[in-house]
Amino acid sequence: MDILQTDITYIPGIGPKKGQILNKEIDVFTLGDLLRWYPYRYIDRTRMYYVHEVDNSSVYIQLKGKIASFETLGEGRKQRLVGHFTDGTGFIDLVWFQSIRHIQSTLKVGQEYIVFGKPARFGNKYSIAHPDIDPYNSEADRPTGFMAMYNTTEKMKYAYLNSKAMQKIIYNALQMVKGSIEETLSPDVIKAANLLSYDKAIRNVHFPETPILLRDAEYRLKFEELFFIQLSIVRYASDRKAKLNGFFFNRVGDYLNNFYESYLPFPLTNAQKRVIREIRQDTATGKQMNRLLQGDVGSGKTLVSLMCMLISLDNGYQACLMAPTEILATQHYETFKEMLGDMDVNVALLTGSTKKKERDIIHEDLLSGKTNILIGTHALLEDIVQFNNLGFVVIDEQHRFGVAQRAKLWAKNEHPPHMLVMTATPIPRTLAMTVYGDLDVSIIDELPPGRKPVQTMHRYDQKRGPLYQSITNELNAGRQAYIVYPLIEESETLDLKNLEEGYEHVSQAFPQYKVVKMHGRMKPAEKDEVMQQFVDGEAHIMVSTTVIEVGVNVPNASIMVIESAQRFGLSQLHQLRGRVGRGAEQSYCILITPYELSSETRRRMAIMTESNDGFVIAEADLKLRGPGDLEGTQQSGIPFNLRIADLVRDNDILLQAREIAEQVINSDPLLEQPQHHVLKRQLSRLSGNRFDWGRIS
Repeated sequence: MDILQTDITYIPGIGPKKGQILNKEIDVFTLGDLLRWYPYRYIDRTRMYYVHEVDNSSVYIQLKGKIASFETLGEGRKQRLVGHFTDGTGFIDLVWFQSIRHIQSTLKVGQEYIVFGKPARFGNKYSIAHPDIDPYNSEADRPTGFMAMYNTTEKMKYAYLNSKAMQKIIYNALQMVKGSIEETLSPDVIKAANLLSYDKAIRNVHFPETPILLRDAEYRLKFEELFFIQLSIVRYASDRKAKLNGFFFNRVGDYLNNFYESYLPFPLTNAQKRVIREIRQDTATGKQMNRLLQGDVGSGKTLVSLMCMLISLDNGYQACLMAPTEILATQHYETFKEMLGDMDVNVALLTGSTKKKERDIIHEDLLSGKTNILIGTHALLEDIVQFNNLGFVVIDEQHRFGVAQRAKLWAKNEHPPHMLVMTATPIPRTLAMTVYGDLDVSIIDELPPGRKPVQTMHRYDQKRGPLYQSITNELNAGRQAYIVYPLIEESETLDLKNLEEGYEHVSQAFPQYKVVKMHGRMKPAEKDEVMQQFVDGEAHIMVSTTVIEVGVNVPNASIMVIESAQRFGLSQLHQLRGRVGRGAEQSYCILITPYELSSETRRRMAIMTESNDGFVIAEADLKLRGPGDLEGTQQSGIPFNLRIADLVRDNDILLQAREIAEQVINSDPLLEQPQHHVLKRQLSRLSGNRFDWGRIS
């Protein structure tokens, strides 16, 4: 039996009760799991402090000195033993609340000791509760190296499984391993990345022999985690390209040519031309396309998707576009109809509020092939929605859909249709390579000509006069304004109250203008009516929650006020800002916050006022919030848990891991070479036998 599969209850210091706690609290079941419970930081035990250096910033310290005297204070359960410890530069109290008799009989006044612990201040005195304390007779007794510190939960601490106890248990576990721990990477990978052996890395990450070995151990273990994620993704992408046949779009015909020559609303940017060329090349290979289209707000992704759908029509196939909300689906439908003008293209809209009679006609026309392009929401996923020959699928704002939902679109034809996934939330390269690593990526990094960058300002909520004057100036010039309030689901009632109060306040402040409101609890028909009033210019100010975050297009709106902007993440603020600046006029985004803000929030506001670049903002968001906090990453699926690596901090390691994973798969796509059997085993162990959702955009 593999020693790493040993049940943790057999490791000295654990047993059945503590084993159950480790199972539940930190998902540790085997000796191998335990060795992968990595320290979160290290304390330098080579550093010796003086008592007079101790202050509030001291976390853990090491002192060398003598106990001058003992004192017993309190009675009964509140009794404590205090040792007055000095190194000649001052005094600090050592305090014990348990095992008092044992401490008194073991420790001697006047003998030299090395004390290690965490100081705390009470009044004007510092003390260390239950310190580590060892006799000091010569320099040979002085601790060397780094001491690992482990994250533990309250339940673990209650069961005497604190950081020090975990260190001892991990030491015992390593003693049980006779010889070297079995290698988990192949020799070619170890050589290419210049890595320590797995055995040496595991031993040094828990008990570092030197600072250099600790650095190399951490590098090896981080590389391994990121490498297996990338190997999994690259292997699936390679497998999909090799096996999954798609529809062969080998011609460009009347639909695209006619549109390009007579209906194009504005000249294409070079970035748009490049992306269309990439998609044409993909769809002409006979393999199924899986492509992520990233583009900042207003960069013209919708036009690109329409032109690609027309290529699908030119090759005899239907196309569909799925959007996350009825407002957005309806807007896409109206945009397509407007762009296509009197072209002979049959476009239909299917949402949850489409009436049964209309639905029946849509279903019939889809099946007969009369409908060329279908636009809709989740309603497209219903089994009753059957196409005559679906060849091209566009998914807008992909992070709003679960992978299982998207998978249903694959079943709408005998071969999977070509898939174009669009997002207006730019994804940093690090995250894209991991979360969307099996998709080819296209980026539209130019705005159409004539667009002026939105001017962003940060203002405090006490100063409403100048703010309202700015809004009045824009309204007097014939333009419109958004005023957005935050919406956090847990406090929906409170948020709606804020919105209602805001609506009343704005209505009173601008009596000569029509003010409308929009929120998530309104019925679709009510939302549509309000939106239409705003689009048509009948309403001048829209007071809203974040339901207008994605895709709403009103070129005449030139000012966006975001109330309580401190409650939004950077990416969401950028999305909201993208609702203005869509026309030729100069537009403004005003971030309103209280004066009292954390330093991180002030940094967010500064980033927003300094940059309009969605990729810069996404990178900053990732650094501030971490990948696990970004909307969409959880459901999109990072294949394995990261225990030591970090997608943000370890960007360089990730890039190297990706490069070597690609080299391995290019030389051995099925991992059949003898040296790669170890990689295949590890992939199987890490991913289990789960269905491969990664192959579905």
